[in-house]
Amino acid sequence: QVQLGESGGGYVQTGGSLRLSCAASGRTFTGYPLAWFRQAPGKEREAVGVISASGLYTTYEDFVKGRFAISRDAAKNTLYLQMSDLKPEDTAVYYCAQKGDTYLTEWDKEDSYGYWGQGTQVTVSS
Repeated sequence: QVQLGESGGGYVQTGGSLRLSCAASGRTFTGYPLAWFRQAPGKEREAVGVISASGLYTTYEDFVKGRFAISRDAAKNTLYLQMSDLKPEDTAVYYCAQKGDTYLTEWDKEDSYGYWGQGTQVTVSS
């Protein structure tokens, strides 16, 4: 069993930056892809991006490419989401998740993930 906990959310102006963290406890999440999802008010949860188990490969949805970057620190058992050039449409609750298998296939599907954090709110003002 692994517990995931996000932190780093907050309030930022358009064009600003934030770095979210996701710490694992109970068991290491080494060996599994990790992803970030987000859910805006009144909308379904959507994938943001994923990082491979090795940390060598990342993939992002088009709406964050060039602005967001995912990384992981195995020694700290922590996942990160560096967000820059934030826009009001990035306002959402951001979740980290650990994939249920070791592959990157269907990385953008919620059902592919077995463990989720509780989420952290990011609000971008216009």
